[in-house]
Amino acid sequence: MLRTGMAMVRGRWAGFAGAFVALCLGVALISMTALIQMSVSPQVPGRYAGTPVLVRTPVIEQAEGGFLQDRPWSPETAAALAGRLRGIPGVTAVVPDRPFYAQAVAGGRPVPGDVRGYGWSSTALAPYRLVSGKAPARDGEVVLDRALGLAPGSPVTLLTAAGPVPYTVTGTLDAPGFHVTDAAAARLSGGVRVIGLVTAPDADPARVESAARAIVGGAGEVLSGDARAALESRADERTRWIGMQILAAMTAVSGFVSVFVVASTFAFGVVQRRREFGLLRLVGATTRQVRRMVYGEALAVGSAASAAGAVLGAALAPAFGGLLVEAGIEPPGFSVRIEAWPPAAAFGAGLVVALLGVWSASRRAGRVRPMEALREAAADRRPMTPPRWIGGAVFTAAGTWLAVSAAGAGPDSATRALYAAMALILALTLLAPAIVPPVVRALSWPLTRGRGATGVLVREGMLAAVRRTASTTAPVLVTVGFAVLVTGMVQTMAGAVATGRTTAVQARAVVVPDGTPGLSDAVVAAVDGIATLPTTVYAEGMPPLEAVGVTPEALARSADLLRVVEGSLADRAGGDGVVVARWLADGHGWRPGTRLPLTFEDGRTETLPVTAVAADAPAAVLLPRDAVRSHDPSALTEEILTGAAVPGEILGGRVLTADAYARAERDEDDRLVWIFTLILVGMAVGYTGLAVANTMMMSTVDRAPDFRVLRMSGATPRQVLGTVAAESVIVAALGTALGAAVALPALLGVRSALAAGIGPAVELIVPWPVVLGVAGGCLVLTLAASVIPALAAVRRAR
Repeated sequence: MLRTGMAMVRGRWAGFAGAFVALCLGVALISMTALIQMSVSPQVPGRYAGTPVLVRTPVIEQAEGGFLQDRPWSPETAAALAGRLRGIPGVTAVVPDRPFYAQAVAGGRPVPGDVRGYGWSSTALAPYRLVSGKAPARDGEVVLDRALGLAPGSPVTLLTAAGPVPYTVTGTLDAPGFHVTDAAAARLSGGVRVIGLVTAPDADPARVESAARAIVGGAGEVLSGDARAALESRADERTRWIGMQILAAMTAVSGFVSVFVVASTFAFGVVQRRREFGLLRLVGATTRQVRRMVYGEALAVGSAASAAGAVLGAALAPAFGGLLVEAGIEPPGFSVRIEAWPPAAAFGAGLVVALLGVWSASRRAGRVRPMEALREAAADRRPMTPPRWIGGAVFTAAGTWLAVSAAGAGPDSATRALYAAMALILALTLLAPAIVPPVVRALSWPLTRGRGATGVLVREGMLAAVRRTASTTAPVLVTVGFAVLVTGMVQTMAGAVATGRTTAVQARAVVVPDGTPGLSDAVVAAVDGIATLPTTVYAEGMPPLEAVGVTPEALARSADLLRVVEGSLADRAGGDGVVVARWLADGHGWRPGTRLPLTFEDGRTETLPVTAVAADAPAAVLLPRDAVRSHDPSALTEEILTGAAVPGEILGGRVLTADAYARAERDEDDRLVWIFTLILVGMAVGYTGLAVANTMMMSTVDRAPDFRVLRMSGATPRQVLGTVAAESVIVAALGTALGAAVALPALLGVRSALAAGIGPAVELIVPWPVVLGVAGGCLVLTLAASVIPALAAVRRAR
């Protein structure tokens, strides 16, 4: 089968070039993304690299896309665990890890770089050693990274959650971060989530791990070896997750488009080769032999394209991984590891894609009857078969259901919209022979009203070969459909976020962080405005909850924005009550008067009454700001909404107008959004552009006898080329219109989902310049891929 297929491919290599290139690129992308996905596994944090055994708090399962910290131990539990772990033979030290926010200040501005402080004992968890000086012995002393250029004895100002604090440098490390005394770290940090076990050089880590498991039991999780990678930062984990979503979308789009291109190429080839298959049947070839021949062709093309693609993907993976890091889609330090199995798996996937793509074409080839060898006319007798009607109806129903369900899918609306577009693309491709005739008549009507026979030739030629017209329209449909869907979806989502943010800002100015991860209490005290203090709280049997601390005055000034549906903010303004979001209250039956046991960032638990339920709460739980600060000494304010005058100099902050604030947030979102958009649109347009050029070229080359007949009938070369060009324009226009129609239902579903989640009416945003550019590119491709071969055929016809 493979030998026969290779012989046939050599004889018709031009017809298989598009399928080869598309499949090669698809396999290259699969190989590249597989290598990157294999390499993005979490790594053991460097600050824990010197500790063979670590104990962490129990992991609480969170919803997809949730990256909040797990519940910390209470101080009593952490102390008791540490005391018992110290008795394990071979353990020389037990170190509770206490990170907190700290950032150096130089020249009146925060120094960019590491923004974490630790207790001095945490240096034992990593292979860090003093470069100069000595360890901190009292409050106000710090050991810091020697890269800052400060010698022992130098003064330094550290910006903490409370504000700027003067310190004296006692030593330097060849490591990031700021290290203070353990007592100072305990006051500046929240609860303990990790306890490190420092072992003697001759200790057996396996025995230490086993003994630690027996002591910890269900109060925590013991990690050793590569399992310590589970302690990577939540920020790196979130960045990795975003990168995985993009890679998954790339793989889904490439897989779909590869199958589509291969299937359309072989299906169109079967239509063109009816007489050839009829001759084979006439000389005795069986249906099975014809099918085997088509499969052999696909296997030959697939083997060569998959091998080339697997090698190309492995070569491009390191460079693409570096681009992902630069774009902020992968965490710093990420690198691609080259192994054999991802390219091998991509090679196998390419063969499967090739064989799946020709399944329908092989069945159609096998059904060609011997008498087809005697047919001269290219007219389609029955372009719509029962399977096409059934398949088109099924995919139309599926795509419509997915588009409608996307309106209520929340975070999954984009995924459902993508699947809806894929289903509708398949539906219109199957139904195209029924859709094409009336549309062609409408689009070609102006041509038929003019002088000459060109308009009539265009119309009748396209109607006589409906399947050819449908096959050349399908790649344009896919190209424009994906361009409209992807660009419209990401721009609508970005616009909805900006709209919600602008609506929420009811202030003349906003103070935002500048060079810092957040604003300190000193900045909050200097600015008269509304400042929420974010934190995380924990309720029994629930995943971590986002919470914010709000002063009574700020809560009263925000009453109009919260939309209280039950209870009263007046009760909360006077004391220690909490306000909960309506979605949370409805899900757990909480009502005003319910008393909630909540665990805070320091591991301590308080029982607070619910005083109100709000529809538009900025977080799941609103707490008294003083309560949040007392339990979370390292929390930072994200922003301050103010209508009053702001001091000229703000350490770690800057002032923006409300409009500038919304634009600044949107600019950063747009950067990532456009990276995502360009990747997906570039892939889809690149693939389907190949299909457009390949299909049009195959169609035009196959019509060389028609061009000779026209020349012999008296048509001039200009008239022949004008006929071809007019058909190409109609094909591009038809594909563009159907592509936009495919994307519109999915986009409306996404818009409805965003409007339901954000509140205000969300505008459907489609970047028409980009879409028109894609449509124009398709038009240029169709014209070039049809007119150039037609010109060569006309010259030969002379």
